Amino acid sequence: MKRYHIWTIGCQMNIADSRRAAEGLERLGYRWAKRAEDADLVVLNTCVVRQSAEDKVLGRLSSLKPLKKKHPEAIIAVMGCLVDDVPALKQNFPYVDAFLKPSDVAGLVQFVKEHHSSAADLQPPTSNIQYPVSRYVPIIEGCDHFCTYCIVRLRRGRERSRPVDEIVEEVECLVKRGAREVTLLGQNVDAYGHDLPGQPDLADVLAAVHGIEDLWRIRFLTSHPADMKERIIDAVASLPKVCEHVEIPVQSGDDAVLKRMVRGYSVDQYRLLVAKIRQRIPGVSLATDVIVGFPGETEEQFMNTCRLLGEIRFDVVHVAAFSPRPGTAASRLPDDIPQEEKERRRKIIEELQEVVAGEINQRLLGKTVEVLVEEKHKGKWKGRTRTHKLVFFEDAPPLSPPKLGGMKEGRGKLAQVKITWAGPWSMQGELA
Repeated sequence: MKRYHIWTIGCQMNIADSRRAAEGLERLGYRWAKRAEDADLVVLNTCVVRQSAEDKVLGRLSSLKPLKKKHPEAIIAVMGCLVDDVPALKQNFPYVDAFLKPSDVAGLVQFVKEHHSSAADLQPPTSNIQYPVSRYVPIIEGCDHFCTYCIVRLRRGRERSRPVDEIVEEVECLVKRGAREVTLLGQNVDAYGHDLPGQPDLADVLAAVHGIEDLWRIRFLTSHPADMKERIIDAVASLPKVCEHVEIPVQSGDDAVLKRMVRGYSVDQYRLLVAKIRQRIPGVSLATDVIVGFPGETEEQFMNTCRLLGEIRFDVVHVAAFSPRPGTAASRLPDDIPQEEKERRRKIIEELQEVVAGEINQRLLGKTVEVLVEEKHKGKWKGRTRTHKLVFFEDAPPLSPPKLGGMKEGRGKLAQVKITWAGPWSMQGELA
């Protein structure tokens, strides 16, 4: 029996691709190996959205050279956003057997099927894969925006939407395997459908998936402020299964910086969008992304970002220091903010957000929240609220609804949990 090992870094789309790849390989008869050294097939699913991610990828890739020398029959495959100039990659990493474009899961499975499968492999035994309770479902790939700092459009191409019926069919299949929550994915998920006949939108997908029996929760990400229309907000507000959580990157709180980023909105337009979301979806939690140290960002412009974050008070802020990506428009701008200054600004926002998130979560102390149980973690049950807050709780849960076929213990069930402790990043509780 052959074994596979998948190493993943990067966005939720990569996580979804790796999960799909694992399931495809399992159907060929391969089984999961915890270590690359124990695998007949090693797959690296890569990200280069920032230099730190690319450095990790290159380090991991270099570490596989001795493995290939020791086991020349092993297959090494690289997919994801690192894969651009394939001839150059082949020259630099001749021990890699296959380079595949981002999300080319079918190409990976076909390559393995042709190069590393025997007749016995194609008669797989019962799978040992444990299907997660929460699954990612890509509905649109690529991006049509021209944000100056972003490499996604260069690596993943223009926007390509999947038909609604195809998405519904995949979600139905995942639900049969035990999924109770799905997150609909796109680099710009709000742009869904403009390239399809009839131009359905994200609201149509939410409504279609909402009708699937035994699916309890629906999420979506990531949104672009310029593309989040009122129809999408209304769908979130009116469909009970769609969770009250919206991830909507602002990137900067200064109009001049936003203009240099080519984001397509102003700070005031972003404020109005947030106000509209909060008005239509009571209790909504908001997450955002911020880049500090963008070329030309002055101290005052950085402080404008801090003031905006303090004003809006997001539940989650993902902050990153600007990293020039080759081929992007921003890579041609002077990278004039020293790295230590970028780090200073990043830490200031992290510290600010720790206080804000802690204060927001403290409001839940003593309250009972609904938690979708995902797994056991260090002896406790682990899951998330509808607003995507992480909760740990003890006790063997007599959870409702009743145990479903194929589930283990409390996985995939809904628990009513009373919050007894709240920190900025997670909470503790007990069964209500």
